[in-house]
Amino acid sequence: MESLRVKNMFETIAPSYDFQNSFLSLGRDVSWRRALARHIRAGEDGLVLDAATGTGEICMEICMHRPKVHVIGLDFSPRMLSVAKKKLGSKYFKDRTSLTLGDSRLLPIKGGSIDVVTMAFGIRNIQERRQVLAEFMRVLKEGGQILIMEFDLPDHRLLGPLYRLYFEHILPPIGNRISRTDYAYTYLVQSVHEFPGEEEFLSEIEEAGFKILKSRQLTFGIAKIYEALKA
Repeated sequence: MESLRVKNMFETIAPSYDFQNSFLSLGRDVSWRRALARHIRAGEDGLVLDAATGTGEICMEICMHRPKVHVIGLDFSPRMLSVAKKKLGSKYFKDRTSLTLGDSRLLPIKGGSIDVVTMAFGIRNIQERRQVLAEFMRVLKEGGQILIMEFDLPDHRLLGPLYRLYFEHILPPIGNRISRTDYAYTYLVQSVHEFPGEEEFLSEIEEAGFKILKSRQLTFGIAKIYEALKA
């Protein structure tokens, strides 16, 4: 799906996006965000960029786990950012976060200014992955960290087939109905199938100049976190 159609899709589903995530992941999305926030390596005055921030859930989780850092949430969907702005409006979050409209393929961020870049379930929606990784490399300080969380299909002998049944045949019609579209969760399934496997994606990260640290499985591999440093 080309960039404009992806943007229009997120504009459409923004009001119910958080409910959709929690309902259709059976609440596991909360623990996944928590896992990502726990692995952030940044000093007390660190600056974190959450690319494709959506409704700001990752921004909030980072603030709760790292109370001294400042988080910039960036997204290309104005309606997503509008939802995020309301959620981050309390003094606890407002003084420690800022939101900006922008595209991860061409970040409106000064080079060498960011300690950590996070992206949760966003890079799968961008065809120009290498361009995004190059932008992450550009804006990071030396030794800066990236944490990319993305969906995968578990290869567990028993869980794998059951999850595929749910993911490919049950999730799309239910998700489309909840999102009031006829394509959003059909696209989700398609995009996960088209996203490269773990070894291939790790190779792309390494080719961008990063030093791979590790990948972590979440919930038997339904989601994964890829961690690397600017070499």
